Amino acid sequence: MKKFYRVLAYIKPYSAYAGLNILFNILTVAFSLFSFTLLVPFLNLLFGQEELVNVEPVLEFNTKSFLNYLNYEISQIIISEGKIQALIYICIVILLAFFFRNLARFMAMYFMANVRVGAIKGIRNSIYKKLLILPLSFYSKHKKGDIIARVTTDVQEVEYSIMNYLEMIVRDPVTIIAFLIFMISISPQLTLFVLIILPVTGVIIGRIGKSLRKQSKVGQNMFAGLLATIEESVSGLRIIKAFNAIDYTDNKFKEFNNDYSKLLIWIYRRRDLSSPLSEFLSSVVIIVVLWFGGQMVLADSPGIAAADFITYIVVFSQIIPPAKTFSQGFFSIQKGIASAERIFEILDAEELIEEKPDAKDINGFHKELDFRNVTFKYEKEDVLKNINLKIPKGKLIALVGESGGGKSTMADLMPRFYDVSSGGIYVDGENIKDLKIDALRKLMGIVSQESILFNDSIFNNIAFGLDDVSEEDVVAAAKVANAHEFIMNTEEAYKTNIGDRGVKLSGGQRQRISIARAVLANPPILILDEATSSLDTESEKLVQEALFNIMKDRTSIVIAHRLSTIQHADEIIVLKKGEIVERGTHSQLLELKGVYRKLQDLQSFK
Repeated sequence: MKKFYRVLAYIKPYSAYAGLNILFNILTVAFSLFSFTLLVPFLNLLFGQEELVNVEPVLEFNTKSFLNYLNYEISQIIISEGKIQALIYICIVILLAFFFRNLARFMAMYFMANVRVGAIKGIRNSIYKKLLILPLSFYSKHKKGDIIARVTTDVQEVEYSIMNYLEMIVRDPVTIIAFLIFMISISPQLTLFVLIILPVTGVIIGRIGKSLRKQSKVGQNMFAGLLATIEESVSGLRIIKAFNAIDYTDNKFKEFNNDYSKLLIWIYRRRDLSSPLSEFLSSVVIIVVLWFGGQMVLADSPGIAAADFITYIVVFSQIIPPAKTFSQGFFSIQKGIASAERIFEILDAEELIEEKPDAKDINGFHKELDFRNVTFKYEKEDVLKNINLKIPKGKLIALVGESGGGKSTMADLMPRFYDVSSGGIYVDGENIKDLKIDALRKLMGIVSQESILFNDSIFNNIAFGLDDVSEEDVVAAAKVANAHEFIMNTEEAYKTNIGDRGVKLSGGQRQRISIARAVLANPPILILDEATSSLDTESEKLVQEALFNIMKDRTSIVIAHRLSTIQHADEIIVLKKGEIVERGTHSQLLELKGVYRKLQDLQSFK
């Protein structure tokens, strides 16, 4: 139940609304009891069982005293106006009681809407913020479809299964307890008999609910797998078609979907069993109570009057709906807790990249970026080993080497996408772990091989992450990135929507938008991760010109696959299996006739 209490914690900001909901639910119960209380004098009047009362009784805080006072008031009406008029008055009062009962019920639901929607909004906000904070390593271990399922369907399941029955947790127990107190005041003996029978039904329902929760979590995990399969299929549709794998992929999905459907049928059948089962058990209890209470009425010395017994049965029947709702809610909450567990697995995921409470601010880059004995391990495997490298301000440093050598990992360590396993990276003598993460990343602009763009306008993609950016600044950045000309040729210029991941643009155009974004951010340190390797010759030329423009007067770290693009670098660092094996200028490395020369010869041969 810890997960359930954690879900309830999101209600705290809406505690005022929750309090009003509880208040009106209590009023609903009070008006319900009042309307049923009037049945006793109504039935006695109808059957002529009670003698008229002339002496006003003392009104005390108990059911018997209240009924005696009602008999006195009705007796006075009968004496002064007759039985028919008294009957009319009773009916009007009962009608008003039911009106106020339903008004209070509406007001309870009215305020509950704020609690339900607000709490779910809080859960969504928390999980989305957590997804933005979590390190990149988290996403390499989880499928995108599974993560999307947790943010969408699992949160939706919590809203439907827990928040939908949240009111029931307060309202139904209050209703049952209040009605039981009223029943005890009428007949303690009969109520004791009821209390012995009811727990038996609760045990039966509880056993079913326990198994439902376990299987519900399995079902949610399988549904997440379905979403992941769909996401992968849509992303890889070109390959599926190219390799004639439509039938293979379709059969794989159908098999997975079939297993999920079988489990879902089991869950629905077990959940749907709760309502008819609780109703049947309730009917059994009512019949047993009728038999036991009927004997008390028909006994030579009745333990309960006929009118009181009829009222007792009516009130007892009103306990059945909340008890039934409570049992349904119990099943639903068990299913919701399974989804809550999946949500909290993300919220509880370890934030490997943490900012120290006393982290320092940094306003600029003045001297050098320094790698000191940096080692990085990924799942116990060394990716980088004892890297020592100083990058002075204003210099262009190139990282080259075979695939998997650790080039991109070095780039990812600088803005703390990952943290070093040992050693340290220093900016102007300060360990980056001692700096505020936002301030550190503000120093760096990144242009990667894959242009990460968003389904928005060109303007908003260039101005991404910045507030109050003028159109003049965006246009100036686009011109530096050689992007202004093609942007003006689009349908709506800078207001043109570029589609999902910039699908409406060519590879070169997407890359130049990414460069314009980096130009506008105006970072003192620029990281270029194979920014031209996937482009055609013409696009590469335009992008290279844009990169030369942006690298002026900046410290640049360039990861390059094509060695021809970095021959002018101040220093070239050659990486192999996570270690620096060579370093120097282009001409110096060629003279060494080592790893760099081999790479150069291979590319020349191509």
